[in-house]
Amino acid sequence: MYDCAKDVLGFHDERVTLSQSDRTAMRDRRNANRERLKNNLKDKGKPLPQEFIKQGSYAMLTMVQDPDNDYDIDDGVYFTRKSLQGKDGKDMAAKDARQMVCDALQDDRFNKQPQVRKSCVRIYYEEGYHVDMPIYRITDDSEYELSTGDSWTISRAADVEDWFNDVNMTKSPDIDNGRQFRRIVRLLKKFARSRTAWKDVIATGFTITKLSEECYVANKDREDVALRDTMAAIHRRLLSDLEVNHPVTPGAKLTSGPDDSSTAFLRDKVAIALDDLKCLDDPACSRKNALKAWDKVFNTDFFFSRYQEKSESNGASAVFANILSSNSNPPAVDKRGGGTFA
Repeated sequence: MYDCAKDVLGFHDERVTLSQSDRTAMRDRRNANRERLKNNLKDKGKPLPQEFIKQGSYAMLTMVQDPDNDYDIDDGVYFTRKSLQGKDGKDMAAKDARQMVCDALQDDRFNKQPQVRKSCVRIYYEEGYHVDMPIYRITDDSEYELSTGDSWTISRAADVEDWFNDVNMTKSPDIDNGRQFRRIVRLLKKFARSRTAWKDVIATGFTITKLSEECYVANKDREDVALRDTMAAIHRRLLSDLEVNHPVTPGAKLTSGPDDSSTAFLRDKVAIALDDLKCLDDPACSRKNALKAWDKVFNTDFFFSRYQEKSESNGASAVFANILSSNSNPPAVDKRGGGTFA
């Protein structure tokens, strides 16, 4: 396979992973929402959360760059069950807990006010992304229950981060740059979001993360081979079964059934990408064609631009070398009459 390992890694570092400034902006807004919620709940004489726990791709550090700033930041709000009970000992209804949090997050500075969703309160930002705050209660038995719909449902979202970090540590062949497993997850999520038309119909980022865990093929020396082999393994896996189990909740699934359309869509798009990469196995494959193939997979111009930059650099070097060569043998100097003659 033609070696584009450095190019794939470069793509990850420049076009896939979030910049530190983006992370800082998201963290600052997350913290501002936490303070807004606590202060307003206190002013209204409402129960205060016991803790906040970041979760999802934000916690796992697998968020990827999006030209439309279509980011989903998850920040769980945890109350004790006792704090959500009335004086008569009656539990607060699940939907009332979400409404209470939503009311406390209202702020005139928002152009679009926070809204109650099925399993969270969503806060919108002009830049395009949003913060989801799911509401949990902690029972006397230290169980975590999520407010979803009209009920409280056992859910330990924080365990997902532990699961991911354990997989990343044990399966990755390296320890640098977030470790390879995390980088491959990011690259696969970037592939899934590489076309705007795919976003609403392809498997979710969490589903892709779980499939990556099942199918990851490590390669310490070749980032491109690790990515391609993992894609091939995911394709084979989805040919036999479109359902994907939740990584930490027994019996729960991330898909809608044996004919899940989102994983079928992912399977078909991965098949096309693998076909586009077949040219890399040709012994006569050129660097130019190899980079064009990766551009096609990710719907970008990043890879071929590296070929052009190197070509221009090599061209400039050749011109400079020619100039030096032409000056290396200057015409003889004739000292007759004290002058110089060619």
